[in-house]
Amino acid sequence: MQPKIMMRKKSISASKASLVLFLCQMISALDVPLDLSQPPTITQQSPKDYIVDPRENIVIQCEAKGKPPPSFSWTRNGTHFDIDKDAQVTMKPNSGTLVINIMNGGKAEAYEGVYQCTARNERGAAISNNIVIRPSRSPLWTKERLEPNHVREGDSLVLHCRPPVGLPPPIIFWMDNAFQRLPQSERVSQGLNGDLYFSNVQPEDTREDYICYARFNHTQTIQQKQPISVKVYSMDSLNDTIAANLSDTDIYGAKPVTERQPVLLTPTGSTSTKVELRGNVLLLECIAAGVPTPVIRWIKEGGELPANRTFFENFEKTLKIIDVSEADSGNYKCIARNILGSAHHVISVTVKAAPYWITAPRNLVLSPGEDGTLICRANGNPKPNISWLANGVPIAIAPEDPSRKVDGDTIIFSHVQERSSAVYQCNASNEYGYLLANAFVNVLAEPPRILTTANKLYQVIADSPALLDCAYFGSPKPEIEWFKGVKGSILRGNEYIFHDNGTLEIPVAQKDSTGTYTCVARNELGKIQNEVHLEVKDATMIIKQPEYKVIQRYGQVSFECIIKHDSTLLPTIIWLKDNDALPDDERFLVGKDNLTIMNVTDKDDGTYTCIVNTTLDSVSASAVLTVVARPNPPFDLELTGQLERSVELSWIPGDENNSPITNFVIEYEDGLHEPGVWHYQTEVPGTQTTVQLKLSPYVNYSFRVIAVNEIGRSQPSEPSEQYLTKSANPDENPSNVQGIGSEPDNLVITWESLKGFQSNGPGLQYKVSWRQKDVDDEWTSVIVANVSKYIVSGTPTFVPYEIKVQALNDLGYAPEPSEVIGHSGEDLPMVAPGNVQVHVINSTLAKVHWDPVPLKTVRGHLQGYKVYYWKVQSLSRRSRRHVEKKILTFRGNKTFGMLPGLEPYSSYKLNVRVVNGKGEGPASPDKIFKTPEGVPSSPSFLKITNPTLDSLTLEWGSPTHPNGVLISYILKFQPINNTHELGPLVEIRIPANESSMILKNLNYSTRYKFYFNAQTSVGSGSQITEEAVTIMDEAMASRQVDIATQGWFIGLMCAVALLILILLIVCFIRRNKGGKYPVKEKEDAHADPEIQPMKEDDGTFGEYSDTEDHKPLKKGSRTPSDRTVKKEDSDDSLVDYGEGVNGQFNEDGSFIGQYSGKKEKEPAEGNESSEAPSPVNAMNSFV
Repeated sequence: MQPKIMMRKKSISASKASLVLFLCQMISALDVPLDLSQPPTITQQSPKDYIVDPRENIVIQCEAKGKPPPSFSWTRNGTHFDIDKDAQVTMKPNSGTLVINIMNGGKAEAYEGVYQCTARNERGAAISNNIVIRPSRSPLWTKERLEPNHVREGDSLVLHCRPPVGLPPPIIFWMDNAFQRLPQSERVSQGLNGDLYFSNVQPEDTREDYICYARFNHTQTIQQKQPISVKVYSMDSLNDTIAANLSDTDIYGAKPVTERQPVLLTPTGSTSTKVELRGNVLLLECIAAGVPTPVIRWIKEGGELPANRTFFENFEKTLKIIDVSEADSGNYKCIARNILGSAHHVISVTVKAAPYWITAPRNLVLSPGEDGTLICRANGNPKPNISWLANGVPIAIAPEDPSRKVDGDTIIFSHVQERSSAVYQCNASNEYGYLLANAFVNVLAEPPRILTTANKLYQVIADSPALLDCAYFGSPKPEIEWFKGVKGSILRGNEYIFHDNGTLEIPVAQKDSTGTYTCVARNELGKIQNEVHLEVKDATMIIKQPEYKVIQRYGQVSFECIIKHDSTLLPTIIWLKDNDALPDDERFLVGKDNLTIMNVTDKDDGTYTCIVNTTLDSVSASAVLTVVARPNPPFDLELTGQLERSVELSWIPGDENNSPITNFVIEYEDGLHEPGVWHYQTEVPGTQTTVQLKLSPYVNYSFRVIAVNEIGRSQPSEPSEQYLTKSANPDENPSNVQGIGSEPDNLVITWESLKGFQSNGPGLQYKVSWRQKDVDDEWTSVIVANVSKYIVSGTPTFVPYEIKVQALNDLGYAPEPSEVIGHSGEDLPMVAPGNVQVHVINSTLAKVHWDPVPLKTVRGHLQGYKVYYWKVQSLSRRSRRHVEKKILTFRGNKTFGMLPGLEPYSSYKLNVRVVNGKGEGPASPDKIFKTPEGVPSSPSFLKITNPTLDSLTLEWGSPTHPNGVLISYILKFQPINNTHELGPLVEIRIPANESSMILKNLNYSTRYKFYFNAQTSVGSGSQITEEAVTIMDEAMASRQVDIATQGWFIGLMCAVALLILILLIVCFIRRNKGGKYPVKEKEDAHADPEIQPMKEDDGTFGEYSDTEDHKPLKKGSRTPSDRTVKKEDSDDSLVDYGEGVNGQFNEDGSFIGQYSGKKEKEPAEGNESSEAPSPVNAMNSFV
């Protein structure tokens, strides 16, 4: 489905401009302001042919304007109508409109006639059209006796209406007694004259209430003709009832209904004529009789039927051409055709024309001494006669005017004077009507005046026309000039259009067209100007239009409508659905720039339009919403063509819900065997609505159909009628027949039973047959029912049998079944595999071989061999443990296999057994094999204890899995300096019987890394690693402890604290005086974000604080200096490893500190190792 997105744009300013331009072009003469003297002008009058309701007052309109205000008079039937003498007639004040009072006793018929109104003042007289007043009439039908119409089937019939002649003519229609319109068709239809035509009658046309009604719209009344009775005799009834009463020559001769070629009922003859007036609707009619009903076709001889104006009505029996012109004259042929032939009629159409204007006379305003003309040109068929009147009097007998000269359809005026003012009437008439037009000549001397409002503001959209009005009046006619801006030059050029009525048109206004425009009007009597202002706005645009959407039922959808507009215009957005207002439903949510529809339903399908309106323009964009859903279920299922093994199913598809149906699924129910259970039958493409279904015997079928589209499956249709097929022999035998023994001396025969519909009839049973294969035995058979298994006993162990199972029912057997091979029951194998050999590949993998057992000894289906193996002992430890047997199964007739995952240097046993469906046979004799040595596992532990200045004690455990005979241990170690760099590697070989050693001649206060592993004759095993540190010099450690406890050291630290306190007091005093001490300035310059004090017990000082901060002394890290190490920068000190005076050891003397592996370091001072910040170091940092 292709997206449908529509957009339209219109400009209000452009449409207004077009309207103004149209009006301007229609009025080229100047309208005289009403404050100036002018002859009368008729402004409103009743229609020429005025049909009035005789029950209501008659109002004959005549309104006019002029200066001074005109007076009114009337003529009736060409003579003066004195309204003062008729009490029923009044004239409205300040108007010429007559009101004839009918409702208070007057009779409309008394006022029939031709009326004409005259409006007169001192400058002339204008007259109205001749207004023909006729009261409407709706007479009753004349009484008549209507005989019943007895018609033979197939004959034509015309029921005449003949309505009474009314004014205006009534509208005719046919109904029955129940006021229901009688159905019409190609066979039965109403003619233009109101008669009811039957091309051929049928028995169903018999009825007694054919009633013709005439509706008179003016009086809102309906007249009824007496009912007409029609009796249609069929040929069968004629043969039985009227053949004896009618002679062979009677028109009701009992002849069979035969086909008849067309005969025209109307119009009669082969040709006719028709005259129609220009501008009217041409209606041509042809109605024909015949069996079968003829079809009507229309052509125009020598030409084509006019496009866009031609319509066919009344089942193409009526040709309708609207707005006819002289070019539509010609011969029109109707052709009635059926299978037997055709008939035709030619209608010669002549289009005449009542007079119509070519140039109607227009008001003429002249100044004294000017010249002018009045032109009156009309056309018609025949050509109309032109006559002139002056002030309502034929110009030939009107008062002389030396400035006036009549020249056919033109009056020429020369050197007019004020007395030349008058109203002239032009009358153009022929036999089909007349035209009457008033045009005055008004002689005035007036300076220019501008009628457009001063400083009027015009606003238009860019790239659209702008029309600036300058309505003016003056006599002589002023000249108009336009200027832009205060000191602008006169506007000229192709970018402007200057209209006769003073309007300035800018065809394509741009932003730079904005500004002030001045209109200047001047004639010989004066000059006047007026300013108007133009603003050009940006066009409103929809920059993101709504897009075509496909949504599933009950979903949610949104349409966007994002706009861009001029900042000075206030847009409003309106959403429409199918060009109408949105439904009043809370599911429709209108946002700022979107429309959201919640819980979409089928009714929401349609075209959604976003309309953006401003005061100047309007744009819109549309998109289609298609709501899709699963299709509705099919209906009207019908079974036809029922045969024993097939039937045709047809159905009518349900609504596809805007998503085409791709296929239909047909299901069936077997009401005889599985009622309520539906099974898949077949499926067909979505374009197919019938299918031939294959059936099985003895099934009570019902069918249903499911429609499928892209959205999903419909609900199932209602079930079809049931169809029970006849019984027959079974068509097929049971499937999946097998013979497998459950015991060594039996054979169990199984099969899948036939389903109910497969039985093909009642009494379903199975004939089970078997015989031993390759033995010349007869078949043994048994017939069973309602089972799917039969056990044959007393069979030899595991021998092949030929087996077959045949279905049968009360009507007979199924076709001969195919044979299958089964076996009687299995027994355990009799012998074990022989010649078992083991080949050891490496310390963890071995390969085992064996000889296959004879198949006869297997006594069943050979499934494979199982190898049982287990570890007896480890050769290195000579200790037995719990035996855990492992099993590997090798499928089929395989005679070797691999034994993975063995332990090195161990003793194993294994045996092999054959396996069938019954179980395992006897085991082969146990076979012993040994695995060679392998590399050992890592030592179980490595412990480093008793650190001294130059030695460490190492202890270890033997490997958990030696995997052979240990021959030695390998120890490797190397020192680690302060930058975590490793020193030279030293390797020591240790006898296998050792479990500890003292490592001497090490550096004091040094970290070492150790690598330790065991070794067999095969190679070295995996290693373990440890780290340890020798202790520092004992004298230095003792001195540090002693200094920290000496009294002199405590006194020194107190003195330092007192000195710092004095310094703080001095700084405080200086701070209050506005000064800063140098230390403070230095620290401010460095802008250290946080200076943390040293704890007093560490020999450090707290942070200073000035009086403005009023902050308490904060505790934190040590004060930075050039000779101290910050805590966060010295995580790798010996204190972290538990060394120095605070070094810790376990109870057994082992070292508990571990190498941290951190990367951040401070440069070491004095010796190679990092020192802890002892009190001595703290003291040094302040010296």
